[in-house]
Amino acid sequence: MDFSLAPITERVRAAAADQTPLRIRGGGTKDFHGLALHGEVLDTRVLRGIVSYEPSELVVTVRAGTPLAELEAVLAEQGQCLPFEPPHFAKTPADAATVGGMVAAGLSGPARASVGAVRDYLLGVTLLNGKAELLTFGGQVMKNVAGYDVARLMAGAWGTLGLLTEVSLKVLPVAPGEATLRFEGINQADALRKLHAWGGQPLPLNASCWVHDEGAGTLYVRLRGAVAAVEAACKTMGGTRMDNATVAADWTACREQTLPWFTARATRTDHALWRLSVPATAPVLALPGGAQPLVEWHGALRWVQAPESAGDALREAARAVGGSASVFIAAEANKTGASGAFDLQSKALEQIHTRLKHSFDPAGIFNPGRMARAW
Repeated sequence: MDFSLAPITERVRAAAADQTPLRIRGGGTKDFHGLALHGEVLDTRVLRGIVSYEPSELVVTVRAGTPLAELEAVLAEQGQCLPFEPPHFAKTPADAATVGGMVAAGLSGPARASVGAVRDYLLGVTLLNGKAELLTFGGQVMKNVAGYDVARLMAGAWGTLGLLTEVSLKVLPVAPGEATLRFEGINQADALRKLHAWGGQPLPLNASCWVHDEGAGTLYVRLRGAVAAVEAACKTMGGTRMDNATVAADWTACREQTLPWFTARATRTDHALWRLSVPATAPVLALPGGAQPLVEWHGALRWVQAPESAGDALREAARAVGGSASVFIAAEANKTGASGAFDLQSKALEQIHTRLKHSFDPAGIFNPGRMARAW
């Protein structure tokens, strides 16, 4: 019997009966995102620990309240990792992102365009639904196709469908070869052209970042894979090869949004951080005010700093190339108040979200208002 889960189950059952809103919270490092934070805090960090880990099978099952850093450390001891590089967004040493929060947020780091997203590595979940029923979906193998892949619905659901108690994840070995190439004095259009050309070649591309800083553009490209493939790519792609030990901190800063480009927003109190998701082949976008984005995922992710009043222009620019734009961090965002917004413009998609919400949480007690004002 899981004694740490029993009081949480009783609290969910009582909340459903009284229709008391509950705010599911792990480390709280992503409280800045979502429409609003409502309800009594239901802390998941008592659900902690690695249930099973089979390095030879590349599978780990871990309780949702386990610190993400703790899991990553255990994997590193075996030369393995979470290849999608989930961001922690810890602001202080006391902050600790959790594994459940990682899945609930569904956010991936710089390598996402090359290796896949959180949901692609999610094999199974155990969760409490809004009726306080403990449900298990998926398993511990990739070939698990009995019905719908419900487990992956939890990636990016922000706790609105249920309280995760355990997750099973596929992990991968750390790549034996790695190199980062820097291309200085390159504008955004030329950087995108290079990335598009490389994308059509058998190169071990893993991550990329183009940033315009101090009046000039710089493109960084990280290669990962077999040593021979990485070395061969370095000879043909050009650029300046950087020291792996030195540049590792820069890639972490990119993942955690602590690069100078991101932190400069603190001096612009009216600016929000916008997330533009577009096809990787999209050209340079006409952005309001001539804003220079930070470009990741080989062109597919473009971060923009702009006032929220520029929302219509940004959304139109993204939609014109088949993408979307949403506020990731609002201008006045903090850990207890204002936050980002989800871009659910499709009525059909909104209806699907609403039906799923009602099926998993009929009383609407979990994280009300986090993803949609209606629930």
